Amino acid sequence: MSQLHANCVQIGDYALLLRGPSGSGKSSISLRLIDAGGFLIADDRTDLVARDGRLIATSPATIAGLCEVRGLGIVRGLPQRPEGDVRVVIDLVDDPDLVERMPHGTSEEICGISVARWTLCATDLALEAKIRVALALATGELRLES
Repeated sequence: MSQLHANCVQIGDYALLLRGPSGSGKSSISLRLIDAGGFLIADDRTDLVARDGRLIATSPATIAGLCEVRGLGIVRGLPQRPEGDVRVVIDLVDDPDLVERMPHGTSEEICGISVARWTLCATDLALEAKIRVALALATGELRLES
C-alpha cells in the first residue's frame, strides 16, 4: 500500500487523483467536480493499493468522508464512495506557462500499475472539462490525434 498527498474523486465509473502542494486548489477543484456529479473518495491524503491489475484508492480511516473547504471548514456529508478505480493523475500547477500546449501522453507507475498523468493549471477556466477529457482519454473513451 502507498499513500499520496492527493485528493481522489470518482466521475462515472472511474476515479482520478488531484496532486499538488498545499494550497494548490485540490479540495476546491474536488468540490467543483463533486458539485457536477462526482463523488469524493479522499481529501488531502489517499491510500492506494494494486488489486486485480487496477489501482484502487481509498481514504485513510481518520479522514474518511471529510473534505476541507477553505473559508468554511471541514465538511462531512458530501456525496462519496468508499473506493475508486484510479485511471488518471492530474498534477496541478499555478502557472499556465508550465502546462505544455501539445504534450505527449505520459504515465506514472503507482503500486506497480501504470496510470496516465497530465499537468494542468489549477486556475484554468476550463479545468473541470479538461479533467473529464483527461479521464476519458485514460479510459479509452476518447483518443488523441497523432
